[in-house]
Amino acid sequence: MNLVETSKAIEEGNVSLGIELGSTRIKAVLVTDDFNTIASGSYVWENKFENKIWTYALDDVWAGIQRSYSQIAADIQGKYHTTLTKISAIGVSAMMHGYLVFSKNDTLLCPFRTWRNNITGQAADELTKLFHFNIPQRWSIAHLYQAILKNESHVNDIDTMTTLAGYVHWKLSGEKVLGIGDASGVFPIDEVSGTYAKELLDRFESLENVAQYKWHIRDLLPKVLRAGEYAGTLTREGAKLLDVNGNLQAGSLMAPPEGDAGTGMVSTNSVRKRTGNISVGTSAFSMVVLDQPLKKVYRDVDIVTTPDGAPVAMVHINNCSSDINAWANVFKEFAERLGVPLKVDRLYETLFLVATKADPDAGRLINYSYLSGENITKMPAGRPLFVRDPNSSFSLANFMQTQLYAAFAPLKIGMDILKNEEQIKTDVMIAQGGLFKTPVIGQQILANALNTPITVMSTAGEGGAWGMAVLAIFAKKGKNHQPLEDFLDQEVFANPESMTLSPEPEGVSGYETFIKRYQEGLPIESMAIKSILTGES
Repeated sequence: MNLVETSKAIEEGNVSLGIELGSTRIKAVLVTDDFNTIASGSYVWENKFENKIWTYALDDVWAGIQRSYSQIAADIQGKYHTTLTKISAIGVSAMMHGYLVFSKNDTLLCPFRTWRNNITGQAADELTKLFHFNIPQRWSIAHLYQAILKNESHVNDIDTMTTLAGYVHWKLSGEKVLGIGDASGVFPIDEVSGTYAKELLDRFESLENVAQYKWHIRDLLPKVLRAGEYAGTLTREGAKLLDVNGNLQAGSLMAPPEGDAGTGMVSTNSVRKRTGNISVGTSAFSMVVLDQPLKKVYRDVDIVTTPDGAPVAMVHINNCSSDINAWANVFKEFAERLGVPLKVDRLYETLFLVATKADPDAGRLINYSYLSGENITKMPAGRPLFVRDPNSSFSLANFMQTQLYAAFAPLKIGMDILKNEEQIKTDVMIAQGGLFKTPVIGQQILANALNTPITVMSTAGEGGAWGMAVLAIFAKKGKNHQPLEDFLDQEVFANPESMTLSPEPEGVSGYETFIKRYQEGLPIESMAIKSILTGES
């Protein structure tokens, strides 16, 4: 669209809003019906470790959403000299899993427990055995059952259990619903019925320590919706929550709220069976859409769904880029001490590019990027750790290579389960995330680590907020318009711009050497957790 056409679309309300609450940033994007972003806003936030719980304050949720929306409104006013008053469709996405529970009068019963918490080990193990289905520690049902096992008093008063995306959607629309992808991180989903697995709900309720409560699990859980289904409209109260200036009108169609895994699949066009994608950020996860069930239950492979309900094998790691960010800040401080202020993009580009001069095995350096616990390597807590031996080649290039290698190491371990045990392979994996803003470097390392071609699309930088806006447009068209995978292929990604990098033999061999030493050194990380006490212990 040209400037005049875009201005008309804004005036007529033919624009859609996507909001995503990520681990370190809340982002909102406004797009036209041709999927082009015309304005965006963001808000940086961080989780807090309070009373041994990783959490975010709900006041910060709304401060971030309102700040992001106000940036969009100001951008529209500045570029198009038009006040944003009407939005045809809105979608909300957020980091999946975790535990948000409310009483009958909508009071939050305990602080939001995020996906990052490794505090539900007993519950996750017991439910996995009961269901014969992998229940990760992050899942909402694991948090609920752990609270039951610990006899937490708030459990008596639960009336609603939801995710972060579900909570925001509820406050904007009044509807207690979840998109099926997000719901699949709450409780196992039955692919045929498209809702929570009835038999497993019955098994949960039959547990003696669950039966004592007056509530029924079915009543606590939000209704499950597939992509394209009606999920309510923006209420007057919701419009005021979004736009503190009061210009936004109520009535926008609301898309089913989704998790960041679902919007990652949409923004990389990876919802069709036998496709796969990888999202990297504070955490990272790979998603492979299955065309047949796995042969057995794996504790390191989650079964979730696409936004339209197809089963997905998910390998999730709790730690990815946080340690890189911490080291980058150290280098930034050093540069500033020398009187050389660096913009963030230049800082990361400089550090990443030096890795091209590294040894293939990263010079025998090892790094454990564990800010928090890591389930795949059985680490209950986080102790970021850098290790070298006297014969290591300790250079800046090898140091940065090690940081990038370590960011993908738990993902590599999990993906090898699918490759070696299930012989699951995709022709290519599509990757997205801020780590790929510097072209080639992170993409090539990931290709070498997984020994799989990696594609990065031009839309990768748009991220989940854009993917959620696409789902909002899909909701406008209705579930009977066409299947989601056809909609993405034919309308959204008809002419995709992308770059694919194949594994390099020397890089693959070097990474295999690194990962062998990484796994051999895991007892060091385990000992660090036991020996170095912090507030997390």
